[in-house]
Amino acid sequence: MFLLFFTFFKIGLFTFGGGYSMIPLIHFYAVDKYHWLTEKEFIDIIAIAESTPGPIAINSATYVGYKVLKIKGSAIATLGVVIPSLVIIIIISAFLMQFKNNVYVEYAFMGIRVGVAVLIMNAAIRIYKKVDKSILSYILVVFGLIMGFFNLIPIVYVILIGGIIGIFYNVLINKENKVNEND
Repeated sequence: MFLLFFTFFKIGLFTFGGGYSMIPLIHFYAVDKYHWLTEKEFIDIIAIAESTPGPIAINSATYVGYKVLKIKGSAIATLGVVIPSLVIIIIISAFLMQFKNNVYVEYAFMGIRVGVAVLIMNAAIRIYKKVDKSILSYILVVFGLIMGFFNLIPIVYVILIGGIIGIFYNVLINKENKVNEND
């Protein structure tokens, strides 16, 4: 129980840039180090965490915690990931106005943003390497990138459309496989 809390506390404390930048650390601890999840479970949890309301880091922590210790684990992991951010935000907000126009603070944030972008790209590449690849998945990736890049529709719709297409495609494939097995 303490290990679950402390793991997500560390993730919350040492990760800057939001939930997406936490994905590589969550993967490291939940899959590689403690084996709480398999690769497939991790990818599924990220997909669920992304497509449900709320911050992805909190949703991911909640799902990992549930997998490890059910309801108690959900609460422990969620508190672990939230407490550091809450404390840091309270401290920063107390001093933010004093440093608002400080050029060095601006430079630091520029560097942090670049680092966060690299972490997010790293997470995307790791997930890409582990997912099933088909023509449909490539079409959905291109569709999602175009829709997201040009802001043609909200990202939540891209996720919903991808999920619906994935369901129909897999139902169709499973139906086709059953027909072929009966021949």
